Amino acid sequence: MDEGPEVTMYVVEGWNGVRFDGLADVRVEPPDVRHVVAGFLDAVDWRKLDEAVLARDDLDGASDELTRGMLAQLREWALSA
Repeated sequence: MDEGPEVTMYVVEGWNGVRFDGLADVRVEPPDVRHVVAGFLDAVDWRKLDEAVLARDDLDGASDELTRGMLAQLREWALSA
């Protein structure tokens, strides 16, 4: 199904608006977060992650504790970033 051309507009902080003279269908979507997530994971020092996970007090000895601990730690770091 041909939907016609697609234009992507990026909003820049401090920009005072956009002027457009014509007709357009506009659809606002969230930015592609894959690059943000990949950048966050690239910035994680695996040594610090390992140390932080092993120091967590919510590890319970289950076979999946390290995976759960890593995900919890990464989530906490992401929320505080």
